Amino acid sequence: MVKQSIFGRIAQLAKANINSLLDNAEDPQKMLDQMVRDYTNNIAEAESAVAQTIGNLRMLEDDYNEDVKNAHDWGNKALAASRKADEFRAAGDVADAEKFDNLAKVALQRQMAAESEAKGAEPSIASQREVVDKLKTGLEQMKNKLNQLTSKRNELVARSKTAAAQSQVHDAIKSIDIMDPTSEVGRFEEKIRREEAKVRGQQELAASSLDAQFNQLEDLGEQTEIEARLAALKAGNSKGALGAGSPASSGSTVDEADFDKL
Repeated sequence: MVKQSIFGRIAQLAKANINSLLDNAEDPQKMLDQMVRDYTNNIAEAESAVAQTIGNLRMLEDDYNEDVKNAHDWGNKALAASRKADEFRAAGDVADAEKFDNLAKVALQRQMAAESEAKGAEPSIASQREVVDKLKTGLEQMKNKLNQLTSKRNELVARSKTAAAQSQVHDAIKSIDIMDPTSEVGRFEEKIRREEAKVRGQQELAASSLDAQFNQLEDLGEQTEIEARLAALKAGNSKGALGAGSPASSGSTVDEADFDKL
């Protein structure tokens, strides 16, 4: 039963379609590794079984050749005994003639038995030779399949490593692509732009506050000059009334009709 199982496996594995198996595999590389291991183990088992089958065939052939040789030897002995019997009969020795004729008959009987055994072994030998030939062919096909599997596995591993390397290079290039907003450089640039915009806003706000302060200083200077001229008028200083400067203004509302009353 064990031999039959191994022989059946040889035929099945020799006919296996590698590409079809790979199409249905979730992880082709792992499946190929497992297939290589299985094929290697099956080939070792098959070689042992085929070697034993060949050994059995050689034993049958040895027995057959022995039977053929025995048949030939017994034939020679029968011929020799028959000739000896003829010599004794020619010499008038009937008793010895009968004796050697009987020996010739025994030799012929044994020759026939050996020939029968040899002839009976011929179909078994022919069948066993056919089985051995098929097993050798199947074993050779398995070895070819193993070579294909190994080659396919190596090719797949190389392609997988190449794809992984290309993916790493692509990710590296993408991470330094300044035009890619999702890259690290793009995020850094966006952060810096926001900080720069914030600084510009602070500068603009500071400038606006400074302008207001200068405007207050100008208003204060004008009011101070008005007060000084008024004091000069009261003191009778005519130069104060004629001094250059901005037109007088006060914080209170002036009614132009009041000037007509002067």
